[in-house]
Amino acid sequence: MATLEAGIARDAAFALLNEHNKDPFHIEHGQTVEGVMRYFAREFDPENEEFWGIVGLLHDLDWEEHLDDPENHTVYAKPLIEAAGGTPELIRAIQSHATTINPDLPAPEHQMEKILYACDELTGLIGAAIIMRPSKSVMDFEVKSLKKKFKDKSFAAGCSRDVIREGAEMLGWDLNDLFQRTIDAMRSFAPDRDTFVPAE
Repeated sequence: MATLEAGIARDAAFALLNEHNKDPFHIEHGQTVEGVMRYFAREFDPENEEFWGIVGLLHDLDWEEHLDDPENHTVYAKPLIEAAGGTPELIRAIQSHATTINPDLPAPEHQMEKILYACDELTGLIGAAIIMRPSKSVMDFEVKSLKKKFKDKSFAAGCSRDVIREGAEMLGWDLNDLFQRTIDAMRSFAPDRDTFVPAE
């Protein structure tokens, strides 16, 4: 794959995220999806890891400021990213994850866009499940536990199971594979990955 230019450095992208998001949860979510995207980039497109990461970091840039207009999620982000120097490729990749709520936006086509689409909601579900665990850690979180939470529609109800399923189908992965890969991705940058000691 050709080298992809984001047009904005990571530090500037993080500053932009903080400028338009004040809730620590939203900032953390951006960083989580960034980490997941970087993990998958190292497997599928290592020369473009920085691009994949910035897509993940900024994918929900406009969400907090426009909670009352979810149908235009990422539409508001476009001029903000353009003003910061972001490329059309960056904007397209970010907007592709919101096509479910706005069919006028580009649908995911590239592997990177499909992974963003599949993992965005899933990282939220995994994060909500981890908080409920005694360890508060992804390091001892297994697919069987995730499957239980996935089936419980009342748990983290805002995380769309349909989008997660569609994302897996786009990628040609079964759900168990997507679940394990995403858990592994989140483990790769977990703050306790080097010090975690499982309970006996």
